[in-house]
Amino acid sequence: MTKPVVRMKNVQFTYDNKKALEDIDFEIPEGAFMGLVGPNGGGKTTLLKLLLGLLKPQNGAIELFGTPINKFKNWNKIGFVSQKANTFNRGFPATVHEVVSMGLTAKVGYLKFFNKQHRQKIEQAVEQVGMRDYLHENIGDLSGGQQQRIFIARALVSDPKLLILDEPTVGVDAEHVQKFYELLHKLNDQKDITLLLVTHDTGTMTHHATDIVCLNRTLHFHGNAEEFTTLSEGDLSSFYGHKLNVVSHNH
Repeated sequence: MTKPVVRMKNVQFTYDNKKALEDIDFEIPEGAFMGLVGPNGGGKTTLLKLLLGLLKPQNGAIELFGTPINKFKNWNKIGFVSQKANTFNRGFPATVHEVVSMGLTAKVGYLKFFNKQHRQKIEQAVEQVGMRDYLHENIGDLSGGQQQRIFIARALVSDPKLLILDEPTVGVDAEHVQKFYELLHKLNDQKDITLLLVTHDTGTMTHHATDIVCLNRTLHFHGNAEEFTTLSEGDLSSFYGHKLNVVSHNH
């Protein structure tokens, strides 16, 4: 039986006496590709901040790789990719190599020189995402889909075991979205990286994820993707708190 990479038990978080998360109780098994879906304001961002140690729950417990989060030190095991494709400053004067090298800062430290081994890890991370030919290109000259691959490379350079992605395909064209998911499957299947992907696209998630969590302040669904596809639009609308039309994507 695979051990959980993440375990949340009865977690609650409140902003100014308003509950953002209530009775959150779930696990992310090692090797899973989990999709986190739910409406805006449903608590997805709060949950990510809790997992990344940026917020502390008022109640409940969180474990990362079997360690209580308040005692967890090995943050290099967790990579994070945020919404960058539609917000990145294209005038930012940095090459692909320089952007990916930022992922090693925690290990190497600021104002330190990278040695040969570090440079090799940077090149390997860029090659893993299929962008080896762009190593010395300016990040601002790349398309949104290409930039997202570079941000994944930046997360991969520290050899994470869990990769968290927050709406990573926002602003990315359809062709690059498909290639993006192919890359995620490769990382999940061949590199044994556990994935947690936040998205609004429930239709796409059912084709790619192994597990689905539907969050709207509390968990309304936590199970495998096949079970999620059997839910009716009425079920999903009740989870989201408003009428929801599910669009199925055939690939």
